[in-house]
Amino acid sequence: MTADTATKARTPRRTGRVRTPLLYTIASVALLVMAAPFLWMALSAFKTKQDLTASPPVWIPSRWTLDNFTALLDQLDMPQYFLNSLIVAVLVTVSNLLFCSMLGYALAKLDFTGRSKVFAIVLAALMVPGNLMILPLYVLMNGLGLIDTYAGLVLPFAAGAFGVFLMRQFMLSVPDELLEAARLDGAGEWYIFWRIVMPLVKPALATLTIFTFLGSWNNFIWPLIATNDPDKYTLPVALATFANDPNRTVGGGNGMLMAGSLLVVLPVLAVFIVLQRHFTQGIATAGLK
Repeated sequence: MTADTATKARTPRRTGRVRTPLLYTIASVALLVMAAPFLWMALSAFKTKQDLTASPPVWIPSRWTLDNFTALLDQLDMPQYFLNSLIVAVLVTVSNLLFCSMLGYALAKLDFTGRSKVFAIVLAALMVPGNLMILPLYVLMNGLGLIDTYAGLVLPFAAGAFGVFLMRQFMLSVPDELLEAARLDGAGEWYIFWRIVMPLVKPALATLTIFTFLGSWNNFIWPLIATNDPDKYTLPVALATFANDPNRTVGGGNGMLMAGSLLVVLPVLAVFIVLQRHFTQGIATAGLK
């Protein structure tokens, strides 16, 4: 090996040694930028009023306290709002897992007249902004007498175009030969769907669970419009109502808002931690056949 050849061989290694720390540095800075609002919220939930109103702002509480959580529970019916959000989010998630999986299976594995047209409608629905549907949905739910009910909060989101598209793409990866073998053995479509296909698309189900639960739990516009009774408020609506209350004190009120926001985030974070392995696998293989 000549000197020039040896130099060329060492050059990529040196470049790699430089690039790797640089990439880690950029990723770390980006992570800090994205995580900074969450860290500020989490730390502010445990601050005293003096720390919340301090200038310049104080990141680490000088004295850790649970007073914000105590005051929040005293002023707001947090258990009721938490229960409302949990009921709505769970029902929306379960209904999406069921209906989107069924329609995704039909579009991926069943041959019926108009299948391509149905899929085209699903794709078209993905392109429609959700805010455009709020007024028609309100008129429909009001006509059915479902305003201020759990049904009125759940039914408009019981199935989504994104979930149908996601499940259809995953189910395309299930071998047709496997399904044909099951049919030759006398298995019906329900048995094939529940016992063969569904266990094979667990990553897609985990992905859909996270996205749907997150979207429903954090949904603000529709629960705000569809509920007039405070007993039916979800957590985001209750916190927004409290934030606009002119009677709350500035410092302590902000601390209670941070405490409430932390309580809103924790369930979603827990769901993601439990399903993150399947979620990562689902994102990596989405759309592959």
